[in-house]
Amino acid sequence: MDLKAGLWQQQTLKLAMTQELSQAIALLQYSAQELAAFLEDKALENPLLKIENGNVKPMNPQIDRNRRKHQKSEKDWIEQIADKPFSLEEHLISQLKITHLTAEQMKVIRYLIKNLDENGYFIGDLTEISDRLQVDHEIVEDCLAIIQTLEPAGIGARDLQECLMMQFYYKNPNNDLAQTILSKYFIPFAEKKWKLIAKELGISMKDLQDVFDEIQQLNPKPGALLRNEPTTYIIPDAIIEQTNEGLTVRMVDESLPRISFNQPYYQKFHNQNPQVSRFLQDKVQDYQWILKSIEQRKETLTRVVAKIVEKQPAFFQKGSQYLVPMTMKEIAGELDIHESTVSRAVREKYVQTPIGTYPLKTFFTSTIQTLTDEESTSSTQVKNEIHSLVSQENKQKPLSDQDVVEQLKLQKGIIVSRRTVAKYREQLGIPSSSKRKRFI
Repeated sequence: MDLKAGLWQQQTLKLAMTQELSQAIALLQYSAQELAAFLEDKALENPLLKIENGNVKPMNPQIDRNRRKHQKSEKDWIEQIADKPFSLEEHLISQLKITHLTAEQMKVIRYLIKNLDENGYFIGDLTEISDRLQVDHEIVEDCLAIIQTLEPAGIGARDLQECLMMQFYYKNPNNDLAQTILSKYFIPFAEKKWKLIAKELGISMKDLQDVFDEIQQLNPKPGALLRNEPTTYIIPDAIIEQTNEGLTVRMVDESLPRISFNQPYYQKFHNQNPQVSRFLQDKVQDYQWILKSIEQRKETLTRVVAKIVEKQPAFFQKGSQYLVPMTMKEIAGELDIHESTVSRAVREKYVQTPIGTYPLKTFFTSTIQTLTDEESTSSTQVKNEIHSLVSQENKQKPLSDQDVVEQLKLQKGIIVSRRTVAKYREQLGIPSSSKRKRFI
């Protein structure tokens, strides 16, 4: 073997992930809000980058002052009311008859309320609270009992069983059968092992079904009723409209801040010392790259949305049940781009259509085989068919997953496995056949 040291020249090609390329990839997957935040951060770093928000207008104090003089102020007080959420603690305290409670009881009750989780369940330890507040254990228990008498019914329960018992007693205090079932047979009743319960209590399956139907009307999370979650608004990235010429695509740019070059700043400083000139030249290149990346992002997103419209015309014209199978790989191949580019382009993007606003990822579904080789169906359509079969089944003899498999093959020509049906059924929130069975 000849092992000699030497120098050779060799040409190779390799892909280098530059900072600019990484930035372009990041811009593509940014949502409108993320892109706006990115541009605002860049404006702080780059003095040549100016941000112009199209939906924010400069104020003219003189004009606005004169305009306010002539405006009516009848409803101004409504706009001045703060949107302050009503907390669970405030709701419960407001129900207490403070004059009938001692200062010690109020102190314990307030502490116990702070140990309620967001669903209204008591998650503290009574013994530990008793020791910490230096109060008798019986007083702490009595205070928890006081909380459990407040509305909404079920508040302050220590577990689901106690919560349902409290609600059922509040709703129907004379139903001894339901109280017995909930207190002594809670687990087997929830698992629908009803034959054993019916035999031990000497009742019919219909009686158990009646109790079950009433329990279904209860709320397992009573504290969630008082949660005041802020309303979230979705700004679509594209709008698909039905016109006389057909479906058209229009990109929504109004929500994005516009960027421009700060020419006065550049003219003022670019001819000073060489160090400043180099700094400004770097910032010019940075600005040009951002501008190019934004345009490329818009072009890629437009092409992807247009291709979706081309592949899914029935969806936009007739409804979501006409969604045909379509994968990101298929779109990427037709647009001559990488599949990851399509994935980044549709990430957290929304489109407004004639039938509603949808995430762009909604239109990408897996292909399900059918008996007809020329046709295929999507996973969304299969889920719709499963939901339809379950809604029309005989509840006394509900369809098993295998029955659903056979019905899909016989009626719709759709070929799926039992495991796939079980997965889709769970995603739809449909319980198993044993738990869907009714006895009346």
